[in-house]
Amino acid sequence: MLPLQGITVVSVEQAVAAPFATRQLADLGARVIKVERPDTGDFARGYDETVKGLASHFVWINRSKESITLDLKVQRDKDVLHRLVAGADVFVQNLAPGAAERLGLGAGQLRGEHPLLVHCSISGYGEGGPYTAKKAYDLLVQCEAGLMSITGTPDEPVKVGVSIADIAAGMYAYSGILAALLRRQHTQEGATVEVSMLEALAEWMGFPMYYGTYGGSPPPRTGASHAAIAPYGPFRCAGGRVFLGIQNEREWGEFCRQVLQRPQLAEDSRFASNSRRVAHHGELVEEIESALRHLQPDEVEARLDRSGIANARLRDLEGVVEHPQLAARNRWTEVDSPAGPLRALLPPVTLDGDPPAMGPIPALGEHTAALLAEFGADEIATSE
Repeated sequence: MLPLQGITVVSVEQAVAAPFATRQLADLGARVIKVERPDTGDFARGYDETVKGLASHFVWINRSKESITLDLKVQRDKDVLHRLVAGADVFVQNLAPGAAERLGLGAGQLRGEHPLLVHCSISGYGEGGPYTAKKAYDLLVQCEAGLMSITGTPDEPVKVGVSIADIAAGMYAYSGILAALLRRQHTQEGATVEVSMLEALAEWMGFPMYYGTYGGSPPPRTGASHAAIAPYGPFRCAGGRVFLGIQNEREWGEFCRQVLQRPQLAEDSRFASNSRRVAHHGELVEEIESALRHLQPDEVEARLDRSGIANARLRDLEGVVEHPQLAARNRWTEVDSPAGPLRALLPPVTLDGDPPAMGPIPALGEHTAALLAEFGADEIATSE
């Protein structure tokens, strides 16, 4: 029995943040009923057609869900949705600001009707304040949260390559819903869970905010290097680059002796502490790359491994898909979809004895008729 088996989630969701949260719940066995617009559905279905005609974002975050199409501008479809919510434990929405309330789906109304309901709203900037009604997309929230100010090179800020603001908000919504369900067991009361993308990502900006507030200046944009730890990042050698990270003075000494084979560097006053190495970063890079210039990446990696120094290879996406560690741990499986079986990673959290639900990715409206019949809503949907 999966941990959330018996829990029903109704989600009026689109794009990334809310679907990512509810997919985590579905992985743990919750029944997730995804409410979509007729004809077009969740607009993430149309982001691209790269996965055998399906959108890559949609495939990633919508497995194990049931899809029902409802036009929430039509009263009878709104009545159907309220019938579904009456049988749910959790309601999730990431509609535009104020839209849930206009549809009678706000936390006050639904929790008044269903005291045990966990109601979760995900928004860009949260309720109240000058940004309440401002449109929020991942790139824009990365800007507003300061993430892009510290990401990139000295010459140019760069966005993170995945939808990190959406993912952050989705994960906080997921953990908030779990906490609310756990509390409900003790209090027999539902909960109102609110998550904003800005606040989720601002929380993840803790290190640079403390660094900048108390250090007097923000961490500089340093590309793949670390702004506050050295050596940490890419270094050139004879056949390419190696990526490594030093965490303490013991590792620095071992690195100088065994990897660089220049023990005198460990005693160099320019590099006597992490803060000194950061201050003399350009000189540090010159010394390290000078020592590695005749070595191939495999030899550098072997020396690093023997010395217990953290290191990594810069893999492309094909390299991740074929990663030997993922293969050795059997992290790949398949899920069904309207386009046929698709390769999928198992969820990163594993519970002994409970394999995750890895159900199909639904076609638009695939479960509409069955859900209408199950919840006794077919007579509402077909009435004038």
